[in-house]
Amino acid sequence: MSKKLLYNLLAVLMLASLVLSACGAAAATEAPAADKLLVGISMPTKSSTRWISDGESMVKEFEAMGYDTDLQFADNDIPNQLAQIENMVTKGAKVLVIAAIDGTTLSDVLQKAHDSGAIVISYDRLITKTANVDYYATFDNFGVGVIQGTQLLEGLGLKPGEKAPAGVGPFNVELFGGSPDDTNAFYFYDGAMSVIQPFIDDGTIVIQSGQMGMDKVGTLRWLAATAQARMDNLLSAFYTDKRVDAVLSPYDGLSIGILSSLKGVGYCTPEQPCPIVTGQDAEVASVKSIIAGEQTYTVFKDTRVLAKQAAKMADQALKGETVEINDTTTYDNLVKVVPSYLLVPISIDINNYLKELVDSGYIKAEDLK
Repeated sequence: MSKKLLYNLLAVLMLASLVLSACGAAAATEAPAADKLLVGISMPTKSSTRWISDGESMVKEFEAMGYDTDLQFADNDIPNQLAQIENMVTKGAKVLVIAAIDGTTLSDVLQKAHDSGAIVISYDRLITKTANVDYYATFDNFGVGVIQGTQLLEGLGLKPGEKAPAGVGPFNVELFGGSPDDTNAFYFYDGAMSVIQPFIDDGTIVIQSGQMGMDKVGTLRWLAATAQARMDNLLSAFYTDKRVDAVLSPYDGLSIGILSSLKGVGYCTPEQPCPIVTGQDAEVASVKSIIAGEQTYTVFKDTRVLAKQAAKMADQALKGETVEINDTTTYDNLVKVVPSYLLVPISIDINNYLKELVDSGYIKAEDLK
């Protein structure tokens, strides 16, 4: 091949390469990748492992759907949560999924979210006193309370709706409620009392302290230390010569604090067994306590399923599809009844924790050792 022919061939190849490159660049310019929509996820705290699980599960679900996420934890600080949500709105979040520290405090920031066109999903805790909440994803919170009340009764050998067998009771019981600024706390308490109250009325159950009602038994911010301190006071004031037979606790973190107090005065020993103690959230520390024969029960709310449902509802709303809900009457936030999807909680004790928590992959077996 002559040098002239070789040079001509090389020139043709170079020209073809330039043309193809230009076409590729033009195509890239004409069809850019669509920007991902942003979802803001606001969780109340990292002090409870369940909220970490909720947040991480939602990030996984939304990102699998093709959304960007901004996950923030507010450290149980209301101004911090408000600032985080406002920042999400400023960044252009199209969806806000919010587990509120105090559901009454979000009206102003949610007005900004509404004005920006964002969809707001109240997550597990109902946001109140605003019309600017579109949907609520949660578990049947009254049902959680019914489970807890039933657990306490069954632990004492009683059955809801039936009279106590002859010679059974009376039993000394103390009641703990959740944080008064969390609407769920009232649903839990009311659900539990719906099955416990008849036994108080007929004298089978005695509240030695006389402390009943959320104004008396609430535990601000769900803090274990607060529950422990109150249990200390109850024991010293009312139980120096009596035994505590059962304690209604609405949350595992409180249960651990209550048990610490009880163990401090000699309970949970062969001579003085632990009282019946309920809980909620199937946190690792409480499941280990159940295995050890201390805490008696918890309630499992699979946060993976709740996260999946919240993401599904957000995706449907963004696409203009019919949003899947199964309750339109229960959750009145004092301005509107919020369309909701309620999931079913599961009672957990020593007999089924392996099947429900370990075999399902929610907790690793090695974490319970």
